[in-house]
Amino acid sequence: MKVRVRLYATLVDLVPPSIRAQTPEMRAARPFELEVPEGSTLAHLIEQLALPRAEIKAIFVNGRVCPLDHLLQPGDEIGIFPPVGGG
Repeated sequence: MKVRVRLYATLVDLVPPSIRAQTPEMRAARPFELEVPEGSTLAHLIEQLALPRAEIKAIFVNGRVCPLDHLLQPGDEIGIFPPVGGG
């Protein structure tokens, strides 16, 4: 099934180049479509993208914050955010 993903700020740079190369939109820090197996959760998506969990602060699905065990549905729109720094 297909979902639409957007990685914010530094997260794009944390995806291994081999995965980034498959999706031109990801390299440009734009939303991209991704094929995930039926029954996937947000945790599975994070694994598929090889993102370090320690670098993820919040994940939104269709505009709502969701836990890692959230079951994905076809067409879901997912935003993944790193911790915010500054001062």
